[in-house]
Amino acid sequence: DRDKLFQKWFQDTLFFTAAAPPTGGRSEVTPRFTRHFNVMCVPPAADASVALIFNSILKGFQQKGWSDEVKKLTDGIVQGTIDVYNRISTELLPTPARFHYLFNLRDISKVFQGLLMSSYRKVNSVEGFGRLWIHEISRVFYDRLINTIDQAWFENLVNEIQGKSIGASFDMKEIFNEKPIMFVEFLKPGMEPEDRFYEEAKDVAQIRKILDDSLFDYNSEFPTQMNLVFFTDAIKHIVRVSRLLRQPRGNAMLIGVGGSGRQSTTRMAAFIGGMDLVGVVIVRGYGLIEFREDVKQFMIKAGVEGKPTVFLFTESQIVVE
Repeated sequence: DRDKLFQKWFQDTLFFTAAAPPTGGRSEVTPRFTRHFNVMCVPPAADASVALIFNSILKGFQQKGWSDEVKKLTDGIVQGTIDVYNRISTELLPTPARFHYLFNLRDISKVFQGLLMSSYRKVNSVEGFGRLWIHEISRVFYDRLINTIDQAWFENLVNEIQGKSIGASFDMKEIFNEKPIMFVEFLKPGMEPEDRFYEEAKDVAQIRKILDDSLFDYNSEFPTQMNLVFFTDAIKHIVRVSRLLRQPRGNAMLIGVGGSGRQSTTRMAAFIGGMDLVGVVIVRGYGLIEFREDVKQFMIKAGVEGKPTVFLFTESQIVVE
């Protein structure tokens, strides 16, 4: 005991520890420390095992209602997703400037979680499902990239893989710049969240009109007014956050300079999704006790009362559903 300076003895205690390879700021574990443990190495799953898992998931999802042409894309899409993950995890390594370039198998599962949000009623062609796949890998991997150099690298990677994955040849310049792919579930306002379809918005002007109407409704309902201009980048951000909030256990860390619109983007996405928003207001004397109380009230509202709720922690811009 370092305070009272006497020795403590622990009996019948087992320690289980987990360690990752010494990259991305993690220090190397010394032999002096590991000598106290029975060390077991858990290597990454083989590509064949990962492909089998997600092939089974996607084929099971497409059993009813999907066209044969779309079903034939399953093997290529699974392998293409694995190829993107392998390339980006080995070539775009984390640095102090891009500390969040950490990729694992959860990223692959998030791609397929997005694919499983679709419906054969709205996406049932080779081109449509191919665009959906490019959209999902872009939301999982592309949105994490911090500069134009890394983004151009990703665009070239998708351009290289798309042919053998979906047998198509989309114009990368058009997809990532001129006419970005945007799948949303609020094209038909007024519908209950469970009745909405995850579908592609062909026209940015259509989304802008929906957001303008939603902003008018928001300002009519809440005393705190928001005066927003929905330019293309702002629309993209709202669509991205809306997609995450629609997913089970969806969450996001929004990284950017102050005043870049992260909080307004989240408020609009939550309002469009029919969700309540619980925020943390940092005031003098706000500490751990107050933070835990805010979290408790959020848990009661979301878990006990069963209301779809977004928790917005504005200090570090962490959004958790």
